[in-house]
Amino acid sequence: MIAQAKSQLVSSSLLDDHGRIMRKLRVSLTDACNFRCFYCMEENPVFTSPSKLLSPLEIENICRELISMGLEEIRITGGEPTLRPEFLEIVERLSALPVKTLAVTTNGHYLEKLLPQLKGTNLSKINISVDSLDEGRFHTITRGGDLRKVMSALFRARDMGFEAKVNAIIFRGINDDEVVEFARFSAKEKIEVRFLEYMKIGPGINDFETRFVPAREIRSKLQEALGMLTAVSMPHDSTAKVYATSEGGRIGIIASESEPFCGDCSRLRLSATGMLRPCIMMNTGLSLRGVASEDYPAIVSKIVALKPEGRLPEIAQGMYQIGG
Repeated sequence: MIAQAKSQLVSSSLLDDHGRIMRKLRVSLTDACNFRCFYCMEENPVFTSPSKLLSPLEIENICRELISMGLEEIRITGGEPTLRPEFLEIVERLSALPVKTLAVTTNGHYLEKLLPQLKGTNLSKINISVDSLDEGRFHTITRGGDLRKVMSALFRARDMGFEAKVNAIIFRGINDDEVVEFARFSAKEKIEVRFLEYMKIGPGINDFETRFVPAREIRSKLQEALGMLTAVSMPHDSTAKVYATSEGGRIGIIASESEPFCGDCSRLRLSATGMLRPCIMMNTGLSLRGVASEDYPAIVSKIVALKPEGRLPEIAQGMYQIGG
């Protein structure tokens, strides 16, 4: 009934055969990144030439068309989106569109200096990847990242009124001993921490069996140390199950592998070169580059129809190439 009611407000092209309505768009600005996180890419990746990336105007025009069809939320991603020289211009262009939520996921390295200008836009949500609270461990995981610089950006974003969150992928034998510390960090700093399961994407295929930590184990660690976790009500298509801790923290758990949420997925992905993709686990899609307005419904409908009903096992393409 809910899906039927909502479908009247959006283009039929965004409604699939399983009753899922596409309302969220991940927009990758580039596949380039200044970090080399071991789970995301090889040490010496080859990035797409800047000349092949969508221009700011192309991104604006594509997003405008999709918003007119009913998409409500845009999250800017990469690679590392702040590496785009036109990053602020793109945010400003998207801010002028009638989108309900504009957000960004970033490694935070170059973020702090951009925050004053971002505050003047409609971008309100910032997720920063922080896979360890230990400087040395963070440096190792990211192959060169500076935790102090990232945390400075995180705290300033919070203090400026952005809805700032931490994304932390949990790996066995690497940072799984930090789960409780992250929860206490959340309570102390009033910043939501989202734990993500390691996924079978790119390099993650190779060591998944030894590094994977399921959501149930994360919850168990938290409950053993902190007591009861209180579930927080979330939209039906949220990727995260969110909990309040007894100490006042707010924890999200995104269990893509062990508790997949494909049945409620409402996301499409736009690559940095203009390919609209139906699923993070698929490297198929159709290009929207240069497409006329009148052709959008048919093309988008074809892409939505490709969206799998359930969880696909793995994808060899690296996360940085997908736009996580």
